[in-house]
Amino acid sequence: MKIVLATHNRDKEKELQDSLRGLDVEIQTLSEYSNVGEIEETGTTLLENSLLKARTVFAKTGHPAIADDTGLEVDALDGGPGIYSARFAGLNATYEDNLNKLLSLIEDVPEEKRSARFRTVISFVDGDQELWTEGHIDGRITEFPRGNAGFGYDPVFYIPQLEKTFAELSTEEKNKISHRGIALQKLRKILVNVLN
Repeated sequence: MKIVLATHNRDKEKELQDSLRGLDVEIQTLSEYSNVGEIEETGTTLLENSLLKARTVFAKTGHPAIADDTGLEVDALDGGPGIYSARFAGLNATYEDNLNKLLSLIEDVPEEKRSARFRTVISFVDGDQELWTEGHIDGRITEFPRGNAGFGYDPVFYIPQLEKTFAELSTEEKNKISHRGIALQKLRKILVNVLN
């Protein structure tokens, strides 16, 4: 059985591949399907966008697809950037652009009011069924980036119980506790049943 990862983001692709390793499936990426371009995220929730991407990739490849949508919800920004996290500083924004915009917007917010959470919804679509799982983790936004690992907002997302940002964790450590890691662990259990 082939499963296609419905993302053009190499960093997400790697996290998804790492978490699905060991399943009795062939994991493929969109680099193998030139007919799948950028998928416009027109949903108003993480679930809508996740399903939209998985449905599109299933329709264009004929293979089951897994897609995720992730949002960083910052309480000082009334839950923003949320579903706009990847394009917070504009459509072609880099990780650094988004991170700098976030830090500038909450520059004067005191540490105790910088609470935030990462939320991920991961969908699986195979034509017969549509399944999804969700994961989230609470933390807070640091004043300055810390660490060199991870991607996106990882250098400013601080986990108090670990006293580290996501960017200060190894991939293995991050996958055990992260929003995407939690959602993938749940999805993995579902997929084992589907494959059986």
